[in-house]
Amino acid sequence: MKFLKWLLIIIAVLAVVLVVVGFLLPQTRHVERSITVSATKDTVFNQVNNLQNFNNWSPWAEIDPNASYTFTGPNSGVGATMAWDSQMPEVGSGTYKIIESNYPNAVKFEMKFGQEQMPAESSFLLDEISYEETRVTWTFDVDFGNDLMGRYVGYFLMEGAVGPQYEKGLQNLKQVVEG
Repeated sequence: MKFLKWLLIIIAVLAVVLVVVGFLLPQTRHVERSITVSATKDTVFNQVNNLQNFNNWSPWAEIDPNASYTFTGPNSGVGATMAWDSQMPEVGSGTYKIIESNYPNAVKFEMKFGQEQMPAESSFLLDEISYEETRVTWTFDVDFGNDLMGRYVGYFLMEGAVGPQYEKGLQNLKQVVEG
């Protein structure tokens, strides 16, 4: 009986510690990657501002070429939306919608993932290095709010999950716009 009592006390203390630590973890997470491409800002902007082009360089299109995609709204700019659905957990399902289009400097997206539709934001920021060279920065921002599991995932896994995919996508984008 004493053993069971101590076991329950230990479990309760561990649960409290996990909750307290969870609330001490950052509520938001930011990941970004950059690359320099040999193309004008205009060329890069037109590529990332049109979601019909996304799968030409998307790292996730390579993971599941059988995923289904639906495009709604305008072909490019604010309101252009892409929804995807994949049976592969690395790709999953969700929507990607352009919410800001600032020619030729930036494109901002609202992203929603999975059945719970967890929202996040993504942006492409374009900086002219010279007329034919552009620095492309791809960002990812998420706010987990009071979601403790999200905070743990964001703190320990987000950089390792999103970062390499963004690096691959930027390499693909570089090949497309320079090709």
